[in-house]
Amino acid sequence: MARKTKVRTRMQDGKVEVLILITHPMETGLRSDKKTKQKIPAHFIQTLDVILNGEPVANAELGIGISTNPLLGFRLNSAKTGDKLQIKWKDNKGESGTINSKVDL
Repeated sequence: MARKTKVRTRMQDGKVEVLILITHPMETGLRSDKKTKQKIPAHFIQTLDVILNGEPVANAELGIGISTNPLLGFRLNSAKTGDKLQIKWKDNKGESGTINSKVDL
């Protein structure tokens, strides 16, 4: 299933703030279906990579403690308008996503 990923950038306190929204269920594997009482299998994003102008600038290891449809944010010191930004993620079931964007202030 293709998951939707959105990226937004803005200037915040002299740095470029990057906001990433990923449509993903982020199931912990600890919940049960209310009707069937069966465990809902774990399904969560494990890794997120941030690449700026072809160079890796951040890597995050995520887990079951992140909410459904996570909104992740961080600031980049060295980014400027027009820079190429790439976000890659991979989950525990082998799904992955990549989005290419430009820093737009």
